[in-house]
Amino acid sequence: MATPTVTSGPGTPGTGEPVVGKPARARRGSRIPLTPKVVVGAAILFVFALIAVFGPMIAPHSADWQANATSSTPLPPSGKFLLGTDQQQHDIFSQVLAGGRDTLLIAFVAGLVATCLSVLIGVTAGYVGGWVDEALSILSNIFLALPGLLILMVVMTPLPPADTDNPLLIGLVIALTAWAWGARVLRAQTLALRNQDYVESARVIGERKPRIIVFEILPNLLPILASSFIFTVIYGIGTYVSLSWLGVISPATSTWGTMLNTAQQDSAILGGYWWWYAPPAACVALVGIALALLNFGIDEIINPRLRSARDNRKGVKYVLGLTPVLRTADRTRVGGTHRAAPGPAGLPTPVAAASEGKSK
Repeated sequence: MATPTVTSGPGTPGTGEPVVGKPARARRGSRIPLTPKVVVGAAILFVFALIAVFGPMIAPHSADWQANATSSTPLPPSGKFLLGTDQQQHDIFSQVLAGGRDTLLIAFVAGLVATCLSVLIGVTAGYVGGWVDEALSILSNIFLALPGLLILMVVMTPLPPADTDNPLLIGLVIALTAWAWGARVLRAQTLALRNQDYVESARVIGERKPRIIVFEILPNLLPILASSFIFTVIYGIGTYVSLSWLGVISPATSTWGTMLNTAQQDSAILGGYWWWYAPPAACVALVGIALALLNFGIDEIINPRLRSARDNRKGVKYVLGLTPVLRTADRTRVGGTHRAAPGPAGLPTPVAAASEGKSK
């Protein structure tokens, strides 16, 4: 049996008193899964957040600036124009820097509003129960069954061009079709939490329902709320770009979606002008990948199986063609060779069989 390492405390040097536990800050920090996925996703998202905030300020030109008013031939990337120009001689690099602000603003507004609606409807239905639960569940099922993109097209098409250019209004409209999935998940989790002992104690001492929901149930739903928010932001970006590409959004403001719509209308793909549509498409894809990586990290907090599997993989070396198996049996020395203790029915463990076959 391995003996625990004895270390001296910082305040009692040389006493040999064992360290009982980690500091509270270290214990809290160990819950954050700083995996490569989370680090890469956070780094990419941070870069695009800087672009959204400072992009229009550092852009070489304004989004509607034209290099030449007489030519209609897109220019390829060069030292003068890093990402080339479009058919109207607009600088693509400047449009990419300026277009990230509204695109990300619309997505995050949609995610925030949809998450609030999910909490209001899902948690209320799960905790109150009865006819309230049935009515809100039917409402959620209806919105889940409706085709969200078609509903948005029907709602956005009659609006005047000035309204389809408002990022806040667009974000609110997208949120109306994005809350139902999160509401269903939160309702299921609330059903599992409402009968816990601490909720029953708060109910017995006379706490009101709104306070129980806010202070007893919602804190235990924070990881799920974060995951639902990120998922809705990804949905908002994809939906907004789709609406822009279909021409539902007014192209008056330069965003990544309107850039793709302009490239599609002017046949940039058929003309081979890849620098026209590739930069905004790459930006949309990278933001989606960054959010997905963060969502994977949050999923490791929500799912105990993923978290324990990640912890058990530490220190295991993977070899191509071999399946790693954690050795749990004590090794014994028989006849000058190391053998593992036999498993059930006198059979050797898989690790022992693999190692013996390799030695032979």
